[in-house]
Amino acid sequence: MHIHRISTRPNNILSQSSCSCVLVINFNGMKALIAEYTVFNDPGLAPEGAAMHRVLSESFERCGYEVLSPDKGDFAEELRRIAPECDVGLVIAPDDILGRFTKIVEDNTRNIGCGSLNVALCSNKKRTGALLASHGVAVPKELDQGSRLIKKINGVDGQNMRLSNGDPEEGEFGQEFIAGENISVSLVGGRITGDVCLSYSGKEPLVLSLNRQYIERDGDRFFYRGGETPVDHARKDEIIETAVKSLNVLGCQGYTGVDVVVADKIYVVDVNPRPTTSLVGICAIMEEEIADILVESSKGNVPDSVHLNGRVSFDTKGEVKKIE
Repeated sequence: MHIHRISTRPNNILSQSSCSCVLVINFNGMKALIAEYTVFNDPGLAPEGAAMHRVLSESFERCGYEVLSPDKGDFAEELRRIAPECDVGLVIAPDDILGRFTKIVEDNTRNIGCGSLNVALCSNKKRTGALLASHGVAVPKELDQGSRLIKKINGVDGQNMRLSNGDPEEGEFGQEFIAGENISVSLVGGRITGDVCLSYSGKEPLVLSLNRQYIERDGDRFFYRGGETPVDHARKDEIIETAVKSLNVLGCQGYTGVDVVVADKIYVVDVNPRPTTSLVGICAIMEEEIADILVESSKGNVPDSVHLNGRVSFDTKGEVKKIE
């Protein structure tokens, strides 16, 4: 296995949205489908989606792939049109619709993201929490009365998340509010399901980084604003152990983000079976290419570690700033 490493990153990290690095493209005849749903379909989440799409596409191009992406129109039909032309495919979309789009990719090319059945499981926060709890992972308790955190059963970026004594709306549920540090763990899991005879290696997931999440509180409402990476933490080993266990219990493959609250225990509050905004910050300081990591991990060749140079903050519009 050979993982590409690069010697330089753009000198001005502040201008990541208009990356100044020179890409020497020498296509190897391989094509990669990089599909991001929100760019054309969800204006509120489009800036985040565009930033992740850009970072992934540039990495695949540096590794010699020709990148193909959907045009504006019916997203599912675009996947069906493009995927058969490609050697590998990765789709990013809100969790509640990601499963059906991932199934299209699985049926038409080599999916290098999480499997569609596992995506469907992770998209349901109630079901995910119950399964993790049954395996001894700490999760917030569900509450049906009193002051509690109301959140969507299938939601992203804390959509409409709030503290309330009122009844949840349709498609929502209540949990106990855990006060603590908001941390996420970015992982890449190897092949667990699918072509197991050819690709299953049993290697532990790769830990890319621990990230601090910027969660803004406005009254009783909460908003995700980005974060910083990497971060060190006195309970780092405990956090990573919890995140890895969660990934394994849920059977996640490819890039996975595990959100936790560090309090008396390490509470898992969300598992994202897809690239997350943290990817934008990680790739700004990582020597290895995320494209190589994702493709090789899908074959069971999960790297042991990566090299991160420096620390950065990132926002939900894809802007990355160096932290001195």
